[in-house]
Amino acid sequence: MPKHYLLYGSERYALAILRPIQDAIRARGDETAWFFDGPGAADLRPDEKLLSVDEVRAWKPYAVITSSNAVPHFFPGVKVETFHGFDAGKPRHIYIRGFFDLYCTTGPRDTAAFGALAEKMGHFSVAETGFPKIDPFMAALGDEPEPVRQPPVVLYHSTFSPSWSAAPILYDEVARLSRTGEWRWIVTFHPKMDPAMVAKYKALQNEYLTFAENDNILELFPQADVMCSDTSSALNEFLLTYKPVVTFKNRRPGPHLIDIDDPAQFEPAIRRALSRPPELMAAVRGFADQLHPYRDGRSAERVLDAIDAFVARGGRNRKPKPMNLWRKLKIRKRIGYWGPAGW
Repeated sequence: MPKHYLLYGSERYALAILRPIQDAIRARGDETAWFFDGPGAADLRPDEKLLSVDEVRAWKPYAVITSSNAVPHFFPGVKVETFHGFDAGKPRHIYIRGFFDLYCTTGPRDTAAFGALAEKMGHFSVAETGFPKIDPFMAALGDEPEPVRQPPVVLYHSTFSPSWSAAPILYDEVARLSRTGEWRWIVTFHPKMDPAMVAKYKALQNEYLTFAENDNILELFPQADVMCSDTSSALNEFLLTYKPVVTFKNRRPGPHLIDIDDPAQFEPAIRRALSRPPELMAAVRGFADQLHPYRDGRSAERVLDAIDAFVARGGRNRKPKPMNLWRKLKIRKRIGYWGPAGW
């Protein structure tokens, strides 16, 4: 009998993260279905099945895999989180909400942090798998970054949080530099970015600046020579290309980043990044290899192996999950399900 895997999303970016897992599941001869309680369902392909709550419960998935921070507790199956990005230094990356049986971490840093919490709390397990979203991307990467284009291409990306976003502060500089024609610009924002800020940057579009609305930002990385950002997990993904990143007041600066705190430093920082100084490039490579050591494009396979290993150990952790009544009530209200939690 084929195993049933439910892929659960609450944002459109779940599609890019979970589809490599879907491919790995199908390659094993097993079955997938999707459940959305937010944006994303409208973008499913004809070969992707969308289920209702009642259909999920009747389908009895072997595992529910999500990139979200919570999951409906009344769905059958092992509850698995794969994360929706790398730890960028924001406060709530390492945050246990009591919904998951298994966390599949992206690399050594997260494994150490979540592993220590698993040992202390006892109600979840941890397996280091790598990040499935980037499987196709990693499989296509070479061992060296491609040479800088002429003219160079700058990818500008910002997070949505007003506390961390540099988009309002760097707007004038992006506007000025994008009109010179010396560099070409691609601008893209987090899906939750303030619509007014999105509109402001879209209005900058000219022959040298394009506003991109790709669901999967990884599609833009091969087109860029440098990324400019702030405190976004996407910049860590870009560093895996071994190409440099300029940041504005990053929460976790280091030698792998060119971090600035004044818009006047923006242009010189980009020029330095495009010159690719050896000490910077070595730091970028060292950070990337520690962040995500898997360059084989098989993280999705490791997620499935980790689920099987968890089930083989009995499918339970040494302590039960917390009651979590308030969060469970909020999920029920959001989805509109008030039936039994058992199956």
